[in-house]
Amino acid sequence: MGITARGLGLLVAGVLLLGAGFRFGYPELTLLGAAAGVAVAIAVLTAAWRPRLQVRRQADPDRVARGEPATMTLTLRNTGRLGAASLLAVDRCGDQVVPVPVLRLRPGADTTVRYEVPTARRGVVPVGPLRVTRRDPLGLVVLARTYGDSVPVWVHPRIHPLRAVPTGAGRSLDGQVDAVPHGSITFDSLREYVVGDELRRVHWRTSARVGELMVRENVDTSLPRIVVLLDNRMAAHPQRVRGTAESFESACEAAASVVTAAVREDLPVVLLFVAADASEVGTGQESPAVQGGPTGPLDRLAAVSLTGEGTLEAAVARLRRERLGDTLVVLTGPGGREDLGHVGALRGAYPSVVVGVFGAADPTPAGTGGLLVVDAADGAAFAAEWDGVRRW
Repeated sequence: MGITARGLGLLVAGVLLLGAGFRFGYPELTLLGAAAGVAVAIAVLTAAWRPRLQVRRQADPDRVARGEPATMTLTLRNTGRLGAASLLAVDRCGDQVVPVPVLRLRPGADTTVRYEVPTARRGVVPVGPLRVTRRDPLGLVVLARTYGDSVPVWVHPRIHPLRAVPTGAGRSLDGQVDAVPHGSITFDSLREYVVGDELRRVHWRTSARVGELMVRENVDTSLPRIVVLLDNRMAAHPQRVRGTAESFESACEAAASVVTAAVREDLPVVLLFVAADASEVGTGQESPAVQGGPTGPLDRLAAVSLTGEGTLEAAVARLRRERLGDTLVVLTGPGGREDLGHVGALRGAYPSVVVGVFGAADPTPAGTGGLLVVDAADGAAFAAEWDGVRRW
């Protein structure tokens, strides 16, 4: 609650009038001072009345690609019983403020407002909460309250269709690494038995040791496993305009395109950031969530931002230690070319390594670290170059 300049002036005048009236014995001044005090008190009570409002929001859709339209529908209902509500209300939509007309909203009635959500930039656009401001009739006191929760609208990077998808590589028993057209099943880990598991998969020796049934988990070792490493360091994207690095936005588009192409082909894919976030896991189980879960790769690409933390050397050490796949796609900016030597050290752990460099003024020197480097100005150019790659 805040008192306006008019209310503050009236309150000060009332105190002075009361003091002068009592001091010099003027009842008229005392009456005026008391009236001023009563007016401020009534204003406080009027503004403090809390209307009972119910706020509902619906984003259509709540996940869009950059530049696609998204509409937010706000429904405000007066659930009170005493009287109509006339309020000043505004809704927050990202950095914008949207006015919501609430004039003579009778009990049980509702009003609906629709407006466009800005999707010109990749990111997570917070919508809400609704801010309602109440004033007394004399404009002496102002009180603002919030109603409803904040709802995110996920603006994903643009996706450029990729025709080519890595075929993967598998290690044969004689030590060679070849492209594998057919799968092979290999033991991966043990887990507890659940109803429905085949008894032939029970590992009886381990079950006897731990005292409960344990079953074998197998994986297809020849199935292509793609790892996408996005360089989100500020040092890798030094050219920024108003805090936005176009090279980083292009790298996000390339990452979204590769992830989507892998999901389309039912291939396991893992999305990692050089400056790792808490949601990163080394399981490769994220790809199904691309359809809409808040932990899916596209949502993470919408939320990721540049940071001064993290090093490419640490990310490479993690990739070498965990060996999450057989095809590694590294996406960086012009400032990341100096660290490509660290990426080149992964060629022994990952049979196929592709590096995308965005926003560089000149092409990357040929043979850098023995890597396949794709120089691109933006995500569309990367997609064209990607489809032209003949070896992985």
